[in-house]
Amino acid sequence: MGKTITICFTNNKGGSGKTTTCSNLGAAMAQAGKKVLLIDGDMQLNLSLAFFPENWVLEQAKGEKNLYCAIGKQEELSGYVVHTPYENLDLIPSSTLMSSIEYELFTKWQREFILRKCIQKIKDAGNYDYILIDAPPTLGGWVMNILCASDRVIIPVEASPWGMFGLANMFEFLNEVKQITPELEVAGIAVTKVDTRKSYYKQTMETLHELEDIHVFEQIIRVDMKNRVFINAPSRPVTK
Repeated sequence: MGKTITICFTNNKGGSGKTTTCSNLGAAMAQAGKKVLLIDGDMQLNLSLAFFPENWVLEQAKGEKNLYCAIGKQEELSGYVVHTPYENLDLIPSSTLMSSIEYELFTKWQREFILRKCIQKIKDAGNYDYILIDAPPTLGGWVMNILCASDRVIIPVEASPWGMFGLANMFEFLNEVKQITPELEVAGIAVTKVDTRKSYYKQTMETLHELEDIHVFEQIIRVDMKNRVFINAPSRPVTK
């Protein structure tokens, strides 16, 4: 196994498909034989809920073995990993208390790099091919932490009249992060919730392809009734 690659999924617009993209890419990688660690960085707990029942997720969120507790103690994350029901796929669950993480990070020394330090031992061990981090729909100190801990970032963008809102702010924020983490790469934009029958899909694609030096993945993520059933089902990735 070679170097562990850390990829985060972020967009300051909610509902862009970050969690769905992260969870299903992770499940697909695991099915392909890659060892994957998922990190739920959002207080909404949706990445955790994609693989575990609600009661279990809420119990973890109230306990001491979640990402919030690890970041608060600035502990390395090996002791917070749980195995999902799927082979090759592990998870570090989140907590609803992540809502206050911005305030708690504010007074910390080198606060932008706390998550990077916490995952470094896992990366050095080389037990995972990929670490995938689901970020909340915000731009602030915690998302900066996630970006500084990542090698690459994927930006899910919803193919809708509202999907492009805030994207300029997202790129401005990324440029700020690259001032302190120049090695961060934008892997590309993943276009989500696509209905090719809609006129705004073509408009969205044309606008995205006009962006300079930004890769747009050819594989789009479509919306159809069959996939809606799987996406909305509790604790079941679409790839299963």
